[in-house]
Amino acid sequence: MKLKSLILGSVAAAGLSTAGYAADLGVLTSLDVCDSLGISGLTISSSDNCLQITGGVSYEFNWGDFNGSANTIASNAGGLAADNVTVPDNDTVAGLDNDWNSKVETWLKFVGTASSDFGPASATIKLKSVHHFNAPNEVVAVGGDATGGVALGGVVPAGLTASGNGIWIVDEAFVSVGDTTTIMAGKKGSIANFGDDVPLNFLGLFNSENVDTGVMFAKNSIRTGGHSIQVVSTVADGLTLKAGLENLGGDSAAAGNNGYAALTQGQSAGSAVGVIEYAGNGIKAHVTGLAGGILDGVVENWGVHAGFTGTFDAFTVVGAGAYGANNAGVNYWNVLGSAKAQFDIFEIALSGEANGGSASPSQAGFGGSVGATVTEGVKLNLGGRWFDEDTAVANNESYQIAAQIVAAVAETITVTGEVGYYGTNKPAPAENDFYGAAELAWAPGGGFTSSVKGQVHQTGAYKVTFKAAKEFK
Repeated sequence: MKLKSLILGSVAAAGLSTAGYAADLGVLTSLDVCDSLGISGLTISSSDNCLQITGGVSYEFNWGDFNGSANTIASNAGGLAADNVTVPDNDTVAGLDNDWNSKVETWLKFVGTASSDFGPASATIKLKSVHHFNAPNEVVAVGGDATGGVALGGVVPAGLTASGNGIWIVDEAFVSVGDTTTIMAGKKGSIANFGDDVPLNFLGLFNSENVDTGVMFAKNSIRTGGHSIQVVSTVADGLTLKAGLENLGGDSAAAGNNGYAALTQGQSAGSAVGVIEYAGNGIKAHVTGLAGGILDGVVENWGVHAGFTGTFDAFTVVGAGAYGANNAGVNYWNVLGSAKAQFDIFEIALSGEANGGSASPSQAGFGGSVGATVTEGVKLNLGGRWFDEDTAVANNESYQIAAQIVAAVAETITVTGEVGYYGTNKPAPAENDFYGAAELAWAPGGGFTSSVKGQVHQTGAYKVTFKAAKEFK
């Protein structure tokens, strides 16, 4: 970078000292291919290629007594087996009370771009590593991401396998070319749009939380991303069309998702994805359609996800729905609606959700919140949410109420405090729980963020969490 600056500075100085030759040499507008391509940040350039480098590191450490699991709230919300909303519980095991885990996530991304007759042409390589130690009841295990982790004792953390902890893997590797129309091929994330479906009340909704916030068909029933061929085209102002073939390598789907049977890699290979998106005039909307397992000539499962977000002066409205089915006749649906209004210092939000299907009971929930900006930098939130796991059966309801204060005590420091209560009329082992939490967040600039959070629960659980992260672009 210093060499590049020195060269540019020398050329500029030479230009100033030889102004008489300007007419012969012409006007020099740029000496750098990154500038001509509109690429900024940390870059290295040659005569025809610009290499942009980005990356980041995040760290999280948890300690306390929080590994208990006999306190299920909103069990199997959305009919998704193994997906529950829980609150921490203490768990004494032969005097081994303490739990802790430590995780480092690292990523490094390289994008090399050059100009072509069809628009910018680039190759992207993203490397990723996850190094994770987990100690439930003071028994240490170690794990990574999809490449796993070597078990030192106890159990490997959920979602981790037992080999190769912390190994760098190729998370993305693809080529692309184009401007208003872009063609992409290789290993990358999906073009599917599952957004415009976030509830606007501050606690959110129970089933929405289970599907990573929003609405969704049965989890992992249709595999996306991975080895892919994709086309994205902006066809009009604010209107974008996307089409792709994804999961071309084949990635088997697990059983137990709303009755969806397990698929072999051959059965699940190939997902057709199509998306229509619009963004403009305070409106965002999309429709995403998917068909899974098409390479063997049989559509194993299919799904649709649609969402809308509209902002009109002081009002914001969200509406979303998802539907999924398989070739065995199993289907699942999920809808959500939410609205928020701003009145001077007050903010009011209401949300509702419902879901069901052939392999899931009919379920419904709602939530609401009131926020007030009492002074500059200080906001109060009061809210609640409720969920009925089976509308046809009594004693299946759970709820949460909470009060929160968020205060910017300095330009770079924010303090958040929250007290709340989880309640249920479900039989044991479900538990009611009163809790309190406080968090100190620090963002001194330069992309660095850090926080310390402590929480205690009526169940006897307690946890302290430390986080720190930095990205460079």
